[in-house]
Amino acid sequence: MSYQGKKNIPRITSDRLIIKGGKIVNDDQSFYADIYIEDGIIKQIGENLIVPGGVKTIDAYGHLVIPGGIDVNTCLHMPYLGMTPTDGFYHGTKAALAGGTTMIIDHVLPEPGTSLLVAYDQWRELADSKSCCDYSLHVDITRWHESLTEELEALIKDKGVNSFLVFMAYKDKYQCTDSQMYEIFGIIRDLGAIAQVHAENGDIIEEEQKRLLESGITGPEGHVLSRPEEVETEAVYRAITIAKQANCPLYVTKVMSKGAADIIAQAKRKGMVVYGEPISASLGTDGSHYWSKNWAKAAAFVTSPPLSQDTTTPDYLNSLLSCGDLQVTGSAHCTFSTAQKAVGKDNFTLIPEGTNGIEERMSIIWDRSVTTGKMDENEFVAVTSTNAAKIFNLYPRKGRIAVGSDADLVIWNPKETKIISAKTHNLAIEYNIFEGMECLGAPVVVISQGKIVLEDGKLHVTEGSGRFIPRKTFPDFVYKRIKARNRMADIRGVPRGLYDGPVHDVTTATKAVASTPSCRGSSCPGKAQMAPLRNLHQSGFTLSVATSNSQQNPKGSKGGNQMDDHIPRRTTQRIVAPPGGRSNITSLS
Repeated sequence: MSYQGKKNIPRITSDRLIIKGGKIVNDDQSFYADIYIEDGIIKQIGENLIVPGGVKTIDAYGHLVIPGGIDVNTCLHMPYLGMTPTDGFYHGTKAALAGGTTMIIDHVLPEPGTSLLVAYDQWRELADSKSCCDYSLHVDITRWHESLTEELEALIKDKGVNSFLVFMAYKDKYQCTDSQMYEIFGIIRDLGAIAQVHAENGDIIEEEQKRLLESGITGPEGHVLSRPEEVETEAVYRAITIAKQANCPLYVTKVMSKGAADIIAQAKRKGMVVYGEPISASLGTDGSHYWSKNWAKAAAFVTSPPLSQDTTTPDYLNSLLSCGDLQVTGSAHCTFSTAQKAVGKDNFTLIPEGTNGIEERMSIIWDRSVTTGKMDENEFVAVTSTNAAKIFNLYPRKGRIAVGSDADLVIWNPKETKIISAKTHNLAIEYNIFEGMECLGAPVVVISQGKIVLEDGKLHVTEGSGRFIPRKTFPDFVYKRIKARNRMADIRGVPRGLYDGPVHDVTTATKAVASTPSCRGSSCPGKAQMAPLRNLHQSGFTLSVATSNSQQNPKGSKGGNQMDDHIPRRTTQRIVAPPGGRSNITSLS
C-alpha cells in the first residue's frame, strides 16, 4: 500500500530498534512480546526475535507499549482578526510528541467565500515545513454554495481529505442553515466522507451577546452566559436529526456539556452512526474559571462551546467516554497569547477562542479514567488512538501495533506522576489552563516514524519532518451501516386501485369559509382562495342613519340599506335556554 507524502523535503533516517519486555496494548488485547522496528515500520512482533546487529535496544520492562496517540482536532493555524495562534505547527506538534501523540488532524479554516482548495494548499505548505509529526487535514466549510461540490470532490479524490466540518454557530460569518446542512450531508454521504459539526445555536447566541453587552457585561463571563448549555444540546439534537434524514455519518466535535453528551449517547443506542468527541479541556477542567477576578486567567478558558459551569461535568464525560457512549478524544488545541486575548478586554465577543490540551490530553484521560477504574488500558488505547484511526480511515497503518503498521509507538509508565505547568510544558504559550494539575501516567519514550523523539525526558524533534497522511473514503468502520441503510431505505408506494368515488367541490365549499389566521395579509401559496366575506366591524351602517334614512326615503333609498337585504330573513325565535346554559355578560368569571 502506498501513501502520498510531501516532496523535496529530506527524510529522517529511521532507527533500527527493538523494544523488549514491555506489555503490548491494543484496543482489543494485551500481551507480552518484543517489537522490532526498521525503516519506520514494525517488522516483527514476538519472543526471541532474530534481528540484525547494531540494533538499539529499548528496555520496556514494567511499562506498557501502546500505539501513538492521534489527536483528531487541532487548530494550529486558525486565523482570527489577522492573528494566528501562538502554538503553530512546530510548537504544537513538538508538544504533541512530548505528550505521547504521534499524529494530528488539523482543521483548515478558509476565509468565507474563498476557495477550499487554495486554503488546503496554504495549510499543506505551512505544515510540511513546520510539523514534527505526521499529520492530516479536515476542511471546514465556512460558506456554502453549490459550486463547492466540485471542490469537495477534488479534495477527496486528489488531496486525501475525507472529512468536512460545518458550523451551526457564528451567525453571518460561518453559520449554515438547516437546509444547507441537509444538502451538504447528502453530498458528503455520496462521496463517502465524514460530516463533522460544530454544534451551537448561533441565532440564540447572537441575541444573548447583544443583551449582555447592553446590560454592561463585557468580561469573559459573558462568553459562557451567552452560550448556555441548552444551545449546544439543541444544536446537537438538530444536527443528529438532519444527519439521520440524510443517512450521513455524523461526527460531533468538542462535546462540552452533559446534555450534548446525553443526546449523542441516546442516538448511538438507537443505532445512529454518530460519534462524539470530548476534548482535553472538557475532560480535565470546568467553566468555574470564567468568574476569576483575574481577567487574563478567565480569558484563557474562552472557547466554544464553553466549558460547563457544572464542576461535575468532567467526571461525567469521562464516564461516558469509558462506556463507549463517546468514542474519540481531541484537544481542539488553539492557543492565543494573553496579549492576543486582550483584543477583547472590553468586549467578550472579540476574545480569540481556544485552549491548550495537545500535550496534556493522554495523561489527563489516563488519570481521570484509567486510574479511577472507569476504563481499562485497552479502552484507553481505543479512545486516544484506535477509534480515530478507524473512523478517519487510517487503520491499521495508525492506531495499531501490528506487523506492517507505522512505528509510531509510546512506552507508557502508568505509575509516573506528572505535574502540569506553564513553566515546564513544551508549548510557546505563557499559560496553561491545567496549571498545577497532578496526573498519574505519562510517556517515558516516544517513537515517531521509527525514530526516538522522546527519551529520558528530552525531546529530539526535527522541524518539517512530519508527513502528510492522505485518507481514503468510505471507511468500513463507518460506512458498513450507512450502506446497509441505503439498501433498506428504498421508498416504495402502497399499491392500490384508482379512487373513483365522489370528490367534494372545494371551490364551492370555500366560499362560505373564513380565511385561516395563518394566512393573514397575502395569500398562502398552495391554498384555495376564499371568497371575500362581509366584515361587520368595518360596516358604515348605524341604526340612527338607517332610521333617519327610512323616514326620509320611504321608497327604499339606499341610505341605510345593507348588501344582503335581498336575502329573505328567517323567522325570529326567542331562545329561552340556549345550549351550554345561560350566559352572564356582566361578568368575566
